[in-house]
Amino acid sequence: MTRPITRRSFLHTTAAALAAPYVVPARALGQGDKDPANERITMGFIGVGGMGGGHLGGMVGNRGVEVLAVCDVDEERRNSAKARVGGQCAAYNDYRELLDRDDIDSVVISTPDHWHALTTINACEAGKDVYCEKPLSLTIDEALKMIDAVRRYGRVFQTGSQQRSGREFQQAVSLVRSGRIGKVHTVHAGIGGGPTSGWEPDSEPPPGLDWNLWLGPAPWVPYNKLRCFYNFRWFLDYSGGILTDWGHHHNDIAQWGLNRDGSGPVKIGGWGKFPTDGLYDTVNSFEITCTYPDGTTLVTASTGDHGIKFEGPDGWVHVDRGFLETFPAELKDEVLGPGDVRLYHDGGHQQDWLNCIKTRERPICDIEIGASSVIVCHLENIAIRLGRKLEWDPVNHRFVNHEGANRWLSRPYRAPWHL
Repeated sequence: MTRPITRRSFLHTTAAALAAPYVVPARALGQGDKDPANERITMGFIGVGGMGGGHLGGMVGNRGVEVLAVCDVDEERRNSAKARVGGQCAAYNDYRELLDRDDIDSVVISTPDHWHALTTINACEAGKDVYCEKPLSLTIDEALKMIDAVRRYGRVFQTGSQQRSGREFQQAVSLVRSGRIGKVHTVHAGIGGGPTSGWEPDSEPPPGLDWNLWLGPAPWVPYNKLRCFYNFRWFLDYSGGILTDWGHHHNDIAQWGLNRDGSGPVKIGGWGKFPTDGLYDTVNSFEITCTYPDGTTLVTASTGDHGIKFEGPDGWVHVDRGFLETFPAELKDEVLGPGDVRLYHDGGHQQDWLNCIKTRERPICDIEIGASSVIVCHLENIAIRLGRKLEWDPVNHRFVNHEGANRWLSRPYRAPWHL
């Protein structure tokens, strides 16, 4: 069974999937009578549209959580979230006011990507544990500074790569890492192509939207409805396009299966085609190969079967959301033995984070895992934008053969914002 990607079908299905987050319902997290107040985890939400709204729905009513505040630069969204929580929930336009509250233990960050680093680092400085949506960062430098902040302030951090908590992905990776298909030589990550746009005139921001604060550290531009909310993904100023949006999900599982968490490739090369018309400026179609020190390759492409396919001398394992296929076919039904790799199923990505807040252990997608996964995506973007093969030092986090590429490791922030 194959699942070929077409641009029309991909955009139709993924728009719905991204609007409805892959989260565990509140009832699965322990909805019911509240725990005693002094045992509940107090929480604030930074960004409550789209993914943030989905996460909020997963926490409201959870007996182990008390949502005290929500924050969004869009007045309509924050007021709607406040009403959804009810009670004494406060609503803020500026996330720094939320972080100033000593009665909030933790925050869920679901802002556009260009805000992830600042809000995470500021939250760690304020002593909050953090659940931050993927892709982890806008740049490689940001990802490294986020690791530093989480470790320096001793915070529990979960990256929103929720596929790690899905049974089908855990089963697939367990089979691969237990050697059922032999030593993996190639991984294919099919993520579909990026969209294109037409032209839309700039306009005044809608009432209640703080456009200047929405932009934050990004370059100032006039408001345009194609830039804001869901569509921010398709602008290089705010995101890395489909390569960081879906690429973070699937490259994360690829590296997990290769046991490369905290590491990375040493060579990156491929091709990409970018829009020639319209406002969007992130990649449309591409094929990029990352090579690891042992010669294993990860091929991230806009064509082919969606999902992650591990290939070895003894067979293959193909996994996607709600889908697992293997060759030989009976492989997916094998029972793992005592000597095999067994990856735990934690009852949900959010619940894993909540459990770790109480135990102070590292969750299934800790900050260093989220960083190594997004770094692969950034390397791919840099390679195709420069149009050449690059060599990467995953220990020192530098390109070894191209100083021009090293200039892409970070980006300047618009004043007064800074890391």
